[in-house]
Amino acid sequence: MRPRPPLEGRGILSGTGIIVIGLLATLIALVFPIWSYADRSGTGVSTLNAGSVPTRYGPLSALDRDFVTKVRLAGLWELPAGQEAEQKGTTQAVRTAGEHLVVGHTFLDQRVRDVAAKLGLQLPNEPNAQQRQWLSTLNAARGTDYDRDFVNITRLSHGKVFSVVAEVRATTRNSLVRALADDANTTVLDHIKVLEATGYVDWDALARDMAMASTPPLTSSPAPPGPTADPSPATPLTGSPSPTYPLPPAATSPPPR
Repeated sequence: MRPRPPLEGRGILSGTGIIVIGLLATLIALVFPIWSYADRSGTGVSTLNAGSVPTRYGPLSALDRDFVTKVRLAGLWELPAGQEAEQKGTTQAVRTAGEHLVVGHTFLDQRVRDVAAKLGLQLPNEPNAQQRQWLSTLNAARGTDYDRDFVNITRLSHGKVFSVVAEVRATTRNSLVRALADDANTTVLDHIKVLEATGYVDWDALARDMAMASTPPLTSSPAPPGPTADPSPATPLTGSPSPTYPLPPAATSPPPR
């Protein structure tokens, strides 16, 4: 029988093994995050590349296409909503806000149709179900109830769009989409300000709705470019195109209902 190594020798070996194991664990801990965030299939960069198509103006991503569609959809319901507000608003501030929507979305609708034509994108010709419901609600409202509904529905809608415009402007690689995002940013911000100037914004309700705004997109991502027909203009098309408009003086808060 071979003699056993001294106890102190076995202690040295055990200590060395523990050190080696510790070094290996540290190395794995350092390498794993790098591997975890590598651009494997399904990560953000690969998804971006898979969803993009080349154009003469730069790559066109799925987010870009969705943004172009949403700009068109916004005009399809906010143009008639703005025109109605010009007629039904009970205060000058509400009527002025309606005028801003008509002028701003007339301008944007002409811009988005031009961009879509150059990129070969199909655009919708009618509002979606949610937007039709908003128009129905506004059509049925009267008096100060109408004022409040018009301001709060359109202010919430513009707030959601505002974050999308910022994301597209910050990330797009397409020069046409970038310029459209600039115009949309100017127009949407103008509309937000003029709606707030009416004094009818319910800030608590707005904050709650925005906090819960994990809603799906208005539409699924449009198809890549292909042969398309020129969409009809959004109606009504009145006034000279301009993305800016002088703001009215801030109104005092309306009396409670």
